[in-house]
Parts: sequence; C-alpha cells; structure tokens
Amino acid sequence: MNQTEGTTIRILVTAASKHGATAEIAGVIAEHLTAAGHDVDLREPDSVHDLDNIDAVVLGSAVYIGHWLKPARELVTRVGSELASRPVWMFSSGPVGDPLKPSENSVDVAAVVAATGAREHRVFAGHVNEDQLGFSERAMVRTFRAAVGDFRDWEAIKGWAREIDAQLRTSHP
Repeated sequence: MNQTEGTTIRILVTAASKHGATAEIAGVIAEHLTAAGHDVDLREPDSVHDLDNIDAVVLGSAVYIGHWLKPARELVTRVGSELASRPVWMFSSGPVGDPLKPSENSVDVAAVVAATGAREHRVFAGHVNEDQLGFSERAMVRTFRAAVGDFRDWEAIKGWAREIDAQLRTSHP
C-alpha cells in the first residue's frame, strides 16, 4: 500500500487500561500515526471482534500484579489468528519509580507475543494516581512501596509511533 498513491494503511490501536493512563498512551500513538497519514481506528479491546479492513495493529495493556489486563488477553484469544496474519506491535504500561519497578516483563507477554507474532513489544513507564485507586490498590501501593506519580516518557512513546510509521512505510511500499 502506498500512501502517496492515495491508499492508506488502516491501523487498529487498542489498549486495556484500568484507570486511563494506558489509554492515554494509546491515544498519543494513534494521534501520531494519524498525523503521519494513516487511517487509525482507536478502540477499547472489548469492542474489537474482528480485524476486517485492518492492515496493522498496535495492542497494549496496563500491567497489574505482573499480568496484562483481561480485556487485552481476551482480545488476543478472540482474534489471535487474525493478529498473526498482520503486522502487530505491542506495548505494556506499568513500571513506576526511578529506577522503574518492576523491571521484568509481565507474566503474559511471552505468550501474547508468540500468539500474535508481534514484531516488537515495548514497555513504557506508568502512572499511579492514588486518588484513582481503590482501597486494596492503595494498600498494595503502600505495602510494596510503589512510587506514586506520572512516569510516562511521552517523547519515547511518540518516538515509538514514528518507528512504527517508518516500518509500515518500508513493509507496505
């Protein structure tokens, strides 16, 4: 597909988000891919039932207690074979603090990468706003002495969106 000839690449950007911070990351990725000339469909994972008319996918999830959120995992189960037949980029959001903790990938990532054939998986720092947390979440933050605040690196996120655009232009001449 050549965007200079009027054919655009249709990209689904979807991310499971518990309190909205990961959805904001997906939104910035979608904005940058749209600005690059792609036809971007930004949706929550629960609303994705097939990948008809989708050429590429950016799939993300917040990570809680070492796992991707259920809506992202269920999306992979629902449309896994369709994902495997398209270029897929994945991201996780969750580590917080300086240095970022936890430093390891979520428990689910290897299986999700294998099921989707993802070209890449990126981990972006997360955002913990105690005002948005429920009682048990606040207790976990205190117990594990998790850092509170916004640790997302917007320049890194925008840079990754530019990398995805560049790879799409190379693979869809």
